[in-house]
Amino acid sequence: MFQQSRAFPLLAALMLTSQTALAGPVIDRIVKRGSVVLAHESETMPFAYLDAAKRPIGYSIDVCKRLVEAIGKQLKQPALRTEYLPVSSDGRFTTITEGKADIECGSTTNNAERRKRAAFTVPHYVTGARFAVPASSTVEGIDGLQGKRVVSVKGTTPLAALKQANQERLLGLQVLEADSEAKALDMVAAGQADAFAMDDVVLYALIAARKDADRFKVTGKFLSVEALAFMLPTNDAEFKRIVDEEMRRLIYSREIHEIYKKWFEMPIPPSNTVLRLPMNYLLKDFWKYPSDQVPY
Repeated sequence: MFQQSRAFPLLAALMLTSQTALAGPVIDRIVKRGSVVLAHESETMPFAYLDAAKRPIGYSIDVCKRLVEAIGKQLKQPALRTEYLPVSSDGRFTTITEGKADIECGSTTNNAERRKRAAFTVPHYVTGARFAVPASSTVEGIDGLQGKRVVSVKGTTPLAALKQANQERLLGLQVLEADSEAKALDMVAAGQADAFAMDDVVLYALIAARKDADRFKVTGKFLSVEALAFMLPTNDAEFKRIVDEEMRRLIYSREIHEIYKKWFEMPIPPSNTVLRLPMNYLLKDFWKYPSDQVPY
């Protein structure tokens, strides 16, 4: 009886230590809420967009679902729920920094400026900005757009890269800003802009989803190379560790490769569009040694 009585305090101490190790502002609110809140945009096919029933779907959403499962296992809450919070390109940052969502699941670039406001996990995609232009356009790159109207989306890195290139090369571009990727491409379709600067994967997806897809083409060299990663709050190192470890597991096990094929190489909703975008060499190389540290 004496040995057993000593075992109970020891067991209680071990349980307390285990719970303390998994404590943190984000983890605490997840445990209290019983759910993980995923912030997502609604028009960034194939990363995060809405299906016919207005439910969020996409490559980023599928990967984030795996992250929620891993968080539930670590917290010993297998019934952990997933909640979705739609955000705009501008609003996605404050949604994370103000604690309204736990993970931002979309196509956000991890760069030095943004790391001042948020943390980022291991990249799930590597891309760069190019241009969508009318199929009849003779433009082959940014130099061919001198003096023309070029649109991009508010709060995005392609917009910043476009403005920087315009200033450095003295191109005299009229830089326009749209509220969403879909609206920006609509401006090109309506003749309100001569080109749309955005990550090339987003351009291919937007064009493929349109009934008039043959009216557009993607052109130009990369304005920049960008690593896309899920945004996390900065104030919970343990939460970030759980997410980072699951991202590495998905990569090393190649499970994420199957998720990639589903969204980039196979028919996807709503019209069974096929993007025909096999994994590029930049992403393959980065995933050889997956890290949250990016050189771009």
